[in-house]
Amino acid sequence: MKSVAVIGAGVTGLTAAFYLKRSGVPVTVFEAGPRPGGVIRSVRQNGFLAECGPNTILETSPQITQLIRDAGLENRKLATDPRAAARFLVRDKQPVAMPDSPPGFLTTRLFSVQAKLAVLREPFVPPRRDGVEESVAEFVTRRLNREILERAVDALVAGVYAGDPHQLSLPHAFPRLKALEDRYGSLVKGAILGARERKRRGEVARDRAPKFSFDEGLQVLPDTLAAQLGDSLKLNAPVTRLEQTGGGWRVATPDGDMDFGAVIYCGTAYRLAELNIRTGARAGVSGSDDRAQEAVAALAAFSEIYYPPVASVVLGFRREDVAHPCRGFGMLIPKIEGFKILGTIFSSALFPNRAPEGCVLLTSYVGGARYPELALQPPEKLIETTLADLRILLGVNGVPVFAHTAVYPQAIPQYNVGYGKFKALLDAAENHCAGLFFAGHYRDGVSLGDSILSGRNLAERVAKMFS
Repeated sequence: MKSVAVIGAGVTGLTAAFYLKRSGVPVTVFEAGPRPGGVIRSVRQNGFLAECGPNTILETSPQITQLIRDAGLENRKLATDPRAAARFLVRDKQPVAMPDSPPGFLTTRLFSVQAKLAVLREPFVPPRRDGVEESVAEFVTRRLNREILERAVDALVAGVYAGDPHQLSLPHAFPRLKALEDRYGSLVKGAILGARERKRRGEVARDRAPKFSFDEGLQVLPDTLAAQLGDSLKLNAPVTRLEQTGGGWRVATPDGDMDFGAVIYCGTAYRLAELNIRTGARAGVSGSDDRAQEAVAALAAFSEIYYPPVASVVLGFRREDVAHPCRGFGMLIPKIEGFKILGTIFSSALFPNRAPEGCVLLTSYVGGARYPELALQPPEKLIETTLADLRILLGVNGVPVFAHTAVYPQAIPQYNVGYGKFKALLDAAENHCAGLFFAGHYRDGVSLGDSILSGRNLAERVAKMFS
């Protein structure tokens, strides 16, 4: 049986390889770095557990539940503490609990009477049918109003993409919102009617999906998948060239070349733009189609995808040094409030054993498209920047008893207006280059759940080729 090469050992590549192997398809994973997991990294130190990248996985699909079961991790899975359900949005420099019901929305001080009326009026706003691609900001302003954009959606976008709602494409960054308007003509109507359809499919809306991690953090998942792949995972093995052959693809690394029946690329968009891919006559394949080489040459455009830098700043404090109770998921911060951090997760409230007894652990994020230069500060400046905001927002006093920073110079791909052209290029490359496939956060969504589903679905598709 022909084997499959997977490029990239982030959660997408590991999931794809794991399921290919379970299907009986031989697989080899090539990871350029020294460890699997990509941006997922959990650090245990002095009784604190810091998540350097994502903090939770949203269980939006039965396939995510199945992966945990298939990997044998059910006994290590941790659901978030139900007492930490509250989410906070900053208004007038104070975290205010977000309403979780229609009556709560009508009485909250987060929004003015005009904003509340805009939500009540939304079902009567006619849908847009002219096919023009809108930014998130344009869509929200049209269907609701500017206050909802500046006070809520801007903060949400910063929390999900570390992005700018004026740049992000609605159909690509938030396709479900676009689908609600297209199908139901209204977000409010769609939320009600769409819930019934999701229930029939066994799916859960993102805002209601259970969140989980593991006893020793999210890194448990990639470590477990990597262990089950065994020698099939090659670390410190950057792929320098892909070359089409008569029977598949030749993968070149510094340690030599290997032949495969198919290749799945699960790396980043900017690395894809740099990858040397030879097809057709250029690769010495007779009778080949020149359109294949044109399709892979066009992938150089992926260097245009913006990945803003993001820094994770994890700080531990004595409980008595934090005035806010920090009982909840965390807080999001609109740009209009004037703070430098994008938001903070109340890590020790979410899961047990994230902080020693009598301590609080807070994970804050700095940078993104909002303030990219701030993410690239040295660690001591990142901590100073974060502390300055937390002192005002949460009443933090004194100095942290634990501190850990991590900087991602190119963190999250921005699905900005016009992003459809990149997806079209991937479709063209797959159509013209038999056995070459693409999956990951630059194609199927930026959340961990999206990445898991991207890898799982592509593994099923490729496995059928070999069955």
